Amino acid sequence: MARAEMLRLALCLVASALVAATGAGGAGKTIRVYELRHGDFSVKITNWGATIMSVNLPDSKGNLADFVLGKDTIAEYINDTSFFGPVAGRVAGRIARGRFVLDGKVYHLDINDGRNTLQGGGRGFNKVIWTVKEYVAGGDSPYVTLYYRSFDGEQGFPGDLDVYVTYRLSPYELGVHMNATALGRATPVNLLQHTYWNLGGHGAGDVLGHTLRLHASRYTPLDAEMLPSSGRGAAPVAGTPFDFLAPTPIGARIRGVVGGRVPGYDANYVVDGEPGEMRPVARALDGASGRALELWGNQPAMQLYTANWLNHTKGKGGAVYERYGGFCLETQGYPDAVNHPEFPSQIVRPGQVYRHDMVFKFSF
Repeated sequence: MARAEMLRLALCLVASALVAATGAGGAGKTIRVYELRHGDFSVKITNWGATIMSVNLPDSKGNLADFVLGKDTIAEYINDTSFFGPVAGRVAGRIARGRFVLDGKVYHLDINDGRNTLQGGGRGFNKVIWTVKEYVAGGDSPYVTLYYRSFDGEQGFPGDLDVYVTYRLSPYELGVHMNATALGRATPVNLLQHTYWNLGGHGAGDVLGHTLRLHASRYTPLDAEMLPSSGRGAAPVAGTPFDFLAPTPIGARIRGVVGGRVPGYDANYVVDGEPGEMRPVARALDGASGRALELWGNQPAMQLYTANWLNHTKGKGGAVYERYGGFCLETQGYPDAVNHPEFPSQIVRPGQVYRHDMVFKFSF
């Protein structure tokens, strides 16, 4: 047996053992897959990381396809480093130097991205088992509600936090509704959903020909560590490669931007309109399949990521994902807001409720 194959088998065995162990734990939580179905529209979700595993929908010719990048097995999701489909938290995105000051106290976080904290730390919300509170598989509005209690000091963050995520289907729409309540102590909260989309099908190649429109006339310039500069705030997209105010192929100007030291988008946009209100954020279209995705949300910002770091990555059904094999549209707060008083605050105080809603509307 080749060494690489032996390593892959060993990782799968470790992951399988972890599934068995956590399923038999005192909390009684088991990792499972939950399917929501509405006619020919279906979504699969696992309570490992509150992860979207698949979305199936016809194309313009009636051919069903899954157009979410991902893995075949739970064991592979546990070992995944590409961040296929989970909820990120307690604070998604990067926190500079893994530190912040809140109410006069300095907090030090788990550092897992160079000198910084990324996606909540090495064991963020994507690497835990969520409790399934409610599950309705069919009917007019199938849904699943997942719950996680983040404990005081987890990855360095202060205070207990109750977090709920509900995935709900209606005809050709997927709603994602997240809320979090701080218990006892103030804490920063910024959740996001990190699904990779390829409207042609998860193994259909790159997404450079997808047309994209963003309802965002400003973006936040980032430095080489993907962090904003203090006091600089947001800049207009007009005249830059970040301009998607009119429908534009994703690949049209992609070589003109660098997302994390490689060509591609990993950029935060300021969504036009009033934060807190549901409003249009983005629309993507794959001309070949006819599938389109329209995103609505209530957060102040959105991260566009074009799978810059995929590199011969093994995916579902024997597919292999390369750079630009998908794109992510992640509504969120501003990056590193906890260290930038010029940005809208992400601090949630005891008794307050953080609310984050988004709706993906599909057509074909």
